Order: sequence, then C-alpha cells, then structure tokens
Amino acid sequence: MLVDTQPATYQHMPASPEVRDQWVDSQLIGVLMDNVGPSLLAASISLPVMVYLMAGEVNTAALVVWTLLMLAMLAYRYRLIGLYRLQYDHVEGPQRLDFVHRYRWSWAAVAVLWAGPVVLSYLQASVTTQFVCAVVVLGQGLLNLTGFSACLPVFRSYANSLALSVLLAVIGLTALHIDQPDVLQKGILFGSLMIVFWFLMLVAGARLHQVHRSSFELQFSNQELIDSLTLQTRASLRAVATKNRFLASAAHDLRQPVHALSLYADWLASEPEMARDIAPRILQSTRAINELFDSLFDLTRIDAGNYKVNLQHVDVEKLFADLQLQFEPVAQGKGLRLRTYTRPTVLWSDPVVLRRILGNLLSNALRHTHAGGVLLGLRHRDDMLVFEVWDTGVGIAREHQQAIFQEFFRVSQHQGTEDSLGLGLTIVSKLTSLMGYQLSLNSEANRGSVFRVLLPAFTQQEPGGLTTVENGRSSRTGDPT
Repeated sequence: MLVDTQPATYQHMPASPEVRDQWVDSQLIGVLMDNVGPSLLAASISLPVMVYLMAGEVNTAALVVWTLLMLAMLAYRYRLIGLYRLQYDHVEGPQRLDFVHRYRWSWAAVAVLWAGPVVLSYLQASVTTQFVCAVVVLGQGLLNLTGFSACLPVFRSYANSLALSVLLAVIGLTALHIDQPDVLQKGILFGSLMIVFWFLMLVAGARLHQVHRSSFELQFSNQELIDSLTLQTRASLRAVATKNRFLASAAHDLRQPVHALSLYADWLASEPEMARDIAPRILQSTRAINELFDSLFDLTRIDAGNYKVNLQHVDVEKLFADLQLQFEPVAQGKGLRLRTYTRPTVLWSDPVVLRRILGNLLSNALRHTHAGGVLLGLRHRDDMLVFEVWDTGVGIAREHQQAIFQEFFRVSQHQGTEDSLGLGLTIVSKLTSLMGYQLSLNSEANRGSVFRVLLPAFTQQEPGGLTTVENGRSSRTGDPT
C-alpha cells in the first residue's frame, strides 16, 4: 500500500477555458428557460385578442388552422418547460447543451407561427387589423429579445425565422396583388421596415448576449477567486497549527534531556566521586540533544530548499556494511538479529541522503521491535530498485499509517517511544521526495512492518547513461555505440 508521505498542498488551479465556457453556456441556457414562461404567458394572452380581431376579416379556415397550431405549440412548450425543470434544471454542462440542441427547432417553429397573423391579415383585413397584427408580431420579437438573447443560437434561430417568414409572406402577397393600386409601394415600405427591424434585432441580441456572457464570466472568475482565497486561508491556518504543534513538541522534547543534563551536572558537582556513573548519562542526554538539533536542522533545510544533494556512485554493499556496523550493537542490546541482503550494486545517488533514509528506517524498526529481528535488503525490479526494511515489531494500525510521517507523531500504544523524537520518518518522507524516490508502507498491528524506498529508473540517470554494477560487472545504458 503506497502511503502519501507529503503534506497536503492546497493550490487552486484555475479552470480551463473549456470548463469556464461550458459553465457559462449552461447558466445562459438557464436564463433562456427562465424567460420561456413569461413569453408563453404573453403569447397566451395575445392569442385570443388576435383571433378576435381577425375573425370575419380573414379566411376562416386558415384562421382556425393557425389557432389550433398555436394552441398545440403553446401546450408543447409548456410541457417543454416542465421537462426542463424535472430533468435539466439541477444539472449543468453538456446535459443542458444537449437539451437546447434537441429542442431548438421549437423556437424557430413558434416564430414561424407568429408570422401567421401578418400572412393572414396583410392586404386582406382592415388597415387597423393589419396594423395591430404587425404591432403584436413585432412586440413578440422585442419581448423575447431580452430573454432569448441569453442563448445566441436560439435567439438567432427565433429572430431569423420570424423576420424571414414575415418578409417572405409580404413579398408573396405583394406579388399576388400587384394589380391593386399602391400594393407595390406598401410592399416595399413594409418589407424595408421588416429588414431594418430584423437587422436591429440581431445587433441588439448580440450585444445583450455579450452582456449576459460577461456577467456570468465575471461571476465565474469571482467564484474561482473566492475558492482560491478560501483554500489558501485554510492552508495558512493549517500551517500555523502545524508550526505551533512543531514548536510545542520540539520544546517538550528538548526540555527533557536539558533538564536531565542539569540534574546530572548538579549531582556531579555535589558528588564528584560519582563521575563514572554520571558521565554515561550526561553523554546520553547530550546525544539526545544533538540528535534533536540535527533533525530540526535537517527539516529546516529541506523545507527551505537549502538541502544540497551531491550525486555520486554509491556502493550498496559497503553502505549496508556500514549500517550493520552502526546498528548491530543496538540490535544485540535488545536481543534482536539484524541482517542485510544485496548483490553487488552501484547506485547513482547521494550517499549521505541515502544513508540518512535507511538509517532512520533501521532505527525506527529496531526501536519498535522487541523479539525477532530486522532485515535490510535491496531488490532489483525491471524499472526500479527497491530498498526494503522488514521488522517483526509491533506494527502500525491502519489509522496511524498516514500520521506516522508527521512531525513529532508517536503512536501512544507503542512501548519504547519515550526516547523517540518523532522526526525520523518525517525526515525519511521529505528526503525521499527530495530525491524523487517513492516511499511505501505495509504493516499490520502486532505483525510487523515493511518500509520500501523505490528508486525509479529516472533517478539513476547520470550524464552518459544509467550506471549499475551487478555481480562485479559494470553496465551502462545510454552510451552511444
């Protein structure tokens, strides 16, 4: 099981233009659908007025057909609003866009039907009826200008269908009645006005659409800024809390050996003959203080980015021999067996950093193992090298496997942690990240643990290629042949 050993970094990444445009488009569709209801209400009120005005002045059959088509379309569009509210109002993005693409024809259809009164009344009804019909039709276009322009494709479909239907109807009826006096002049005048109205509607719709879009883009940017500030504030609060915990724990751990050192000094001053017994204790306290300061300095340098890495060839067999020589007395003192296993291998790494990583893992394993032993080994895989530290110790419960890499964290149930500073695994996690290595942990409570440090192939790349030595043979990849 891989363990994320790095502290969480909360950086709010700006959304891509595609994500922003998709969100803005879905909001614009919401505005469009919010305005369909008032549009249908105005159409429902206008319809009986139009039928009353045209009754007896236009062809009755045509009027009945137009009325039935209008009623059917109004009912269909009311149903369309209900469908949107049930299935699409609570979702955003592609679903709303699919809805508009699927039903955009209905806006064009209703626009064509609203051209019906002009078709029915032009050159057939009284001038008053013609004028009222024209005003109502143009008013429908202006009424829907503000609402439908939120979604520009829908608005253009509606405006083009309305204006083009009226214009074609005027041209056709003018051609049919060209023999009547002043018909051509009326047709040219009406057609010209319709073309101007059409142009103005498209221009106004495009500008209103830009206003709608700019408003939602600003809203999206503001929300991004708010989210970013919120995350940064939370990260800052966490950083302050971590710093306070760090300082409190460091002060607590430093106070103990310093206090003990002062007691031993007082004891030595009052009873000089006890120097032989007191000296080892003073030495132990001094080592604890030095270890704490070394760990704190390491953490500070790593976090500040001042930890210098010196890459060179590292003989793993010699490294393991040095580590065994260092930790063998600790293992023997606890009655444990410390073993190492590797084949002749030369790595491209920083020997100090690598020794620090493996040394901290060995120290942690020996500290929490009371019977059995500890094994340090190196495995060769196809794409990486893997250091493993096995122990038969107390193990780590699943709920603690993330927290053990935090500064000064100790599992309260574990014995033998009183002299632990709680920084070893933190340094391991930071150093492995610094080197580009991966750190993983498998453990069960009361069954032991295995820590793995995985060295991917790219971390072994040196100028001229990858160099390793196995079984006494040197091999280099990447050299020109």
